[in-house]
Amino acid sequence: MTSESRGAIRTAVAGFGLSGSVFHAPLLAANPAYSFDLVATSDPTRKSAAATRYPEARIVDTPAEILERADEVDLLVLGTPPATHYPLAKAALEAGLDVVVDKPFTVRSAEGEELIALAARLGRVLTVFQNRRWDGDFRTVQSLLASAALGTVTRFESRFERWAPTVVKAWKANATVHDGGGVLFDLGTHLLDQSLQLFGPATVTHAELDTRRPGAKVDDDVFLALRHDSGVTSHLWMNMLCAQQGPRYRLLGSEGGFTKHGVDPQEPYIAAGGSPLDADYGLEDPAWAGLLGRDGHGDRLPTERGAYPEFYRILAEKINDGGAGSGLPAPVDPAGPVAVLRLIEQARKLAN
Repeated sequence: MTSESRGAIRTAVAGFGLSGSVFHAPLLAANPAYSFDLVATSDPTRKSAAATRYPEARIVDTPAEILERADEVDLLVLGTPPATHYPLAKAALEAGLDVVVDKPFTVRSAEGEELIALAARLGRVLTVFQNRRWDGDFRTVQSLLASAALGTVTRFESRFERWAPTVVKAWKANATVHDGGGVLFDLGTHLLDQSLQLFGPATVTHAELDTRRPGAKVDDDVFLALRHDSGVTSHLWMNMLCAQQGPRYRLLGSEGGFTKHGVDPQEPYIAAGGSPLDADYGLEDPAWAGLLGRDGHGDRLPTERGAYPEFYRILAEKINDGGAGSGLPAPVDPAGPVAVLRLIEQARKLAN
C-alpha cells in the first residue's frame, strides 16, 4: 500500500524529555509521511513546550492514555525510561500498533527476544531507535572501511565521554541497574551497537564498571574490551566524569590509521532550535575532520553529513509497503539491540 492510498502514519510519542523533544518529535514533524497526533507527558513544562511546538498534537498525561486511544494511531514511539520499554511495547503490540523503542531496547535480553517473537506473531513492525548508526562520523568510518584504505583493521577504539558531574534527571538519579540505569545502558548501547555494525559478532573479554560521581547509584565510568569473531579488537570507553576527552574514534590497520575527535552535531543542533529540514542540518565544522594515514603522513578526511531523518524515512517506507509483511527492512532489526544487551550482560558478569 502506498503512502498516498493509506494517508499519513498516525503517530504518538510517549515521553517528551530529551528523547521525545530533541530526537523523535522533530524528525517526525519534518517527515510528511507521518502525522504527529499524540504526546504523553505529565510534566507541566514539557506539556507546555509540546503544545507550543506541535499545536496539532493532543497532549495526554500517560502512555496508558495513548493505549486507550490505540484505534486513533498507527505507530507508538517510546521515549520513556528503560524499565518501561518492555511492558509498554508489549501492550502496544497487543493493541495492534507498530512500535519504535528508544535504546536501550529493554533492560534484559530475554525481554527483547520476547518482544521480537510477539511482533512476529502479531504481524507488527518493531524497531529500535539506534540513531547513532546515522551519525556523520560513524558513516565516515563505514565508508572508510568500505574503501579498504586502512588495510586489515586490527583495533577499533570508540568513546563517549562527557563532563556531567551532577546527575540532573530525576529518573536517572534514582534508577538502579535493574531499572536500566547507568552509562553502560545509556551511552554504552550506542558504542556496542556501532562496534557490532562495523565488525560483526563479539565477546566481551574485559570489563571495568565504576561509579565515580558523588551520590551516583550506578555505573558512570565504564571500559570494555571486545574480541570480534572477525579478529578485530574493540576498546570502548563511556564516562560521565571526564574533564579531558579522548578521540571519538581511533582505528588502526595494516596500511594506516584514522583518528577523529568531536561529537556528531545533530543532537545539539536540534536542541538549539534547528530543524532537520535546514540546509546545514547534519553538517560538521570542517575543523573537526578526522586524520587519515600515519604519523607525519596524514590527510584530513571530511566528515560525511549526519542523517538521523533516514531512520523515519526507512520506517515509513516499510510501514507503507505493507508493514511487517513487507520485504523491505526495518531501519533497525531489533535482533541487533538484543545482541547488544547480551554483551552488556556479559560485561556485568565479568565485572562482578
